[in-house]
Amino acid sequence: MSGTFVGMPAFPEAAREAVGDRTLRGNLRHATHTIRAKRAKAVAEVSDWAELREAGKRIKDHTLRHLDDYLVQLEEAVTAAGGTVHWAADAEEANRIVAELVKETGESEVVKVKSMATQEIGLNEALQTEGIRAYETDLAELIVQLGKDRPSHILVPAIHRNRGEIRDVFRAEMGEWGRPAPEGLTDTPAELAEAARLHLREKFLRAKVGISGANFMVAETGTLVVVESEGNGRMCLTLPETLISVVGIEKVLPTWRDLEVFLQTLPRSSTAERMNPYTSMWTGTTDGDGPRVFHLVLLDNGRTDTLADEVGRQALRCIRCSACLNVCPVYERAGGHAYGSVYPGPIGAILSPQLRGTRSEIDASLPYASSLCGACYEVCPVAIDIPEVLVHLRERVVEGGPATRDGNKVVLKPAKGHAGERAAMRAARWAFARPGALRAGQRLASRTRRFHPRALPGPGRAWSASRELPAVPAEPFRDWWQRTRGSEEGPE
Repeated sequence: MSGTFVGMPAFPEAAREAVGDRTLRGNLRHATHTIRAKRAKAVAEVSDWAELREAGKRIKDHTLRHLDDYLVQLEEAVTAAGGTVHWAADAEEANRIVAELVKETGESEVVKVKSMATQEIGLNEALQTEGIRAYETDLAELIVQLGKDRPSHILVPAIHRNRGEIRDVFRAEMGEWGRPAPEGLTDTPAELAEAARLHLREKFLRAKVGISGANFMVAETGTLVVVESEGNGRMCLTLPETLISVVGIEKVLPTWRDLEVFLQTLPRSSTAERMNPYTSMWTGTTDGDGPRVFHLVLLDNGRTDTLADEVGRQALRCIRCSACLNVCPVYERAGGHAYGSVYPGPIGAILSPQLRGTRSEIDASLPYASSLCGACYEVCPVAIDIPEVLVHLRERVVEGGPATRDGNKVVLKPAKGHAGERAAMRAARWAFARPGALRAGQRLASRTRRFHPRALPGPGRAWSASRELPAVPAEPFRDWWQRTRGSEEGPE
């Protein structure tokens, strides 16, 4: 299992296989419809939601413009509070730092809070190669880990599994990882949750090292924040003697007061709750309370490159609420695995190609994993214009052009397989710039409409295989206007 799923096929191929799985589609449809209905109800309770959304956007944009200053301030505050800050340029460096820190404790196992950043860098696999076993403690992450599976949703990684499948995974695999599932375990939610609680409790009480991410970091105080619904995070953050947090550099906020906005918008957008049941905050170390040693690993891994893109950088506003996944018609049918990344859905379609580049087949295809319906933008609590970024990245894939990779300015070559698309767009540009040619082409198309094929030939088959070609009208709009409004000024 790889955090980046390298080697996966392009999105259309992966999605085609997923769409054919009726059980998967049923699980996704039920889960996403339920979550988004609850979210809509929770958001409707807040009279100033639009103002909160705009405030979150502005706070994030301001922070990104001054990210260098706030990161330095954060390091100084964490250090002053007794923590140690490490800087990791990429996944390899972050994994090496964490592995060395764990080895220094003499331990060979760790417990983990749900963390997208550690999934992104493939930390569990990296630790495994160093002889260190990492135990996921979030219920959904536990299901994924026991099932030797991959997460398919940001908030609910096991959203593609139903209760019967989870029961079978627990029965077959729990014993290999620790306490086995109870005899006669059924698929009722209460029994499944109790089996997970008993399985994890012994790990919480035994573990000397905990690993987490963070939802937010406050530069002003050096405080880290984790919000969750189960309590497993609280156990991991307080019981171990050593705590290591791996956090993307974009998660920093300037001041403590800024949290007020996001602690309202995040729970409503993610779990449809007014507030998270568990909001854990810690600032360095405190004698007699919590871990005695705290390390913060600040992760770049493509984020600085993304920040250099004036259009694409808005993806770094993301607070990982997953609201965009739950309204996306593409995600609902294809599921998260088809995106080939720990970041699935609309946000993954714009974030992964920027963090990883568009050289691979899967990353070059992700900007096309959307209908551009705009539902993702409407629900985003920090107003990321995902359709705008998708179109921007499509242009980069097809046309190439300037970009920043590994901190260096480069000129990307156009991706293979888009020659026909480029030729079609250039032909359209030529025609639209010449009204006479456009008018003649429209009339010719109308007069020959009965001879038009129902499907496109050659490379065009990929488009028309799942779509009907739009019918050409019997009369071009310009001719209709001239015939019905001949004495009036015609449209330009």
